[in-house]
Amino acid sequence: PQNGRPMKLLPGSQGGLGWALALLALGPAAPAQESKPPSRREQEGIVKAFLALDERSEEGFRGRMRLLAELDRVPPLKDSDLRRWGRTLPKLYEKGRRLEAEPGRHWFWPEEERGLYLIGGQTEEPTGLFVGMHGGGAGSGEASSAHAAYSEAAAELGWVGVFPEVLEKTEHGWTDSGTEELVLDLIDAARRTWEIDADCVWLGGHSMGGYGTWSLGAHHADRVAALAPSAGAPTPIFGSGGDVRGIQPGIIPCLRNVPMVIFQSADDPRVPPDANRFAVGELERARRRWGGFENQVYWEVDGNGHALAPGGAIAHLKRIAPFERDPHPDRILWEPSLPWKRQFYWLWWEKPRQHRTVMAALDRGRNAIRVDVPGDASGLWVLLSKELVDMDREVEIECNDEVVWRGIPERRLSTLILTGTSGDPGRTYLARVPLAP
Repeated sequence: PQNGRPMKLLPGSQGGLGWALALLALGPAAPAQESKPPSRREQEGIVKAFLALDERSEEGFRGRMRLLAELDRVPPLKDSDLRRWGRTLPKLYEKGRRLEAEPGRHWFWPEEERGLYLIGGQTEEPTGLFVGMHGGGAGSGEASSAHAAYSEAAAELGWVGVFPEVLEKTEHGWTDSGTEELVLDLIDAARRTWEIDADCVWLGGHSMGGYGTWSLGAHHADRVAALAPSAGAPTPIFGSGGDVRGIQPGIIPCLRNVPMVIFQSADDPRVPPDANRFAVGELERARRRWGGFENQVYWEVDGNGHALAPGGAIAHLKRIAPFERDPHPDRILWEPSLPWKRQFYWLWWEKPRQHRTVMAALDRGRNAIRVDVPGDASGLWVLLSKELVDMDREVEIECNDEVVWRGIPERRLSTLILTGTSGDPGRTYLARVPLAP
């Protein structure tokens, strides 16, 4: 997609793109091809067609899977192939969308004046990216409030700041009406614009922006270094007496490997502390059950009302600044809540089962991985790379107490393209193994 709409593909495109588009035009009922594997030129055309499809739409995702099936016919990659694609993929990534680099107000879709974002912080050779989320609710909320609160602090830390405005002003604006997708697109575009390391992306926000920080930070924990929610909590589930009995699914387990500094004032009249206190308790219960959940600090004061933390935004952000993302943790928990979020660290699920907690553990000494999945594991794959396992030794993969695969992984172009076109080395893998037939 180009700016959220289908990309216009020009006739006569080079690099085998026409061949790849003809393949897509065959439709899902076309017979499987038994001819020789795609040539090098055809491979490049397939990759360009792959990038032109919107993976978040069902149609675009199916088109991508059809193209990857063709790449599956390419023999396992040699070292020379990896070097060639190591040069090609970054160039393709760099051709993607960029942001306006100058401070001020900009539109992600300028022709429609839609997708407002403000640029602030350090815009000259920043060392990281901070996404600041504003507060608000039904009918209210402005990106300018987050910019005013966080831009100077981001600059002091050497970070560029991107401050989006929700597409629709609702109580859950950060996860409504495509805003979550917009934030991810802004992160990708900002990383291209300023050549920012994918391990150096932090999220923060106040009030409803705190809710957004909790929610997006959990859904995309594999993409963030640390989180700084302020006076905002994940959506609580209330009991009949009005007390908090739970937290919305898809949040707590996913945060196992993400540092957080959660700020709350005990006398906040707009966002009382009950939901944050309960969420923090859930983090502690998860820590005792599964391990992990380290470097997660609850910072509560009294007498601060609905204001930022004492000392302002810089006092809050300084507490998360030392952390960088760990893209390959030995243990992960994933409770999917989005149908289009298919990759989470080193797991990939074609149709993520909503609100089922998957537990995966890596034993580097044994070169083995264990995955526990409630119910059906069909469509769930383990992703492998040299950062995770020794690719030259036998790897053992177990699912629900049964060994489902044992062997030396084959480095496949299809897996490299599936995971490696986002310009994020930490989410790029060379092999994948299904956990169910």
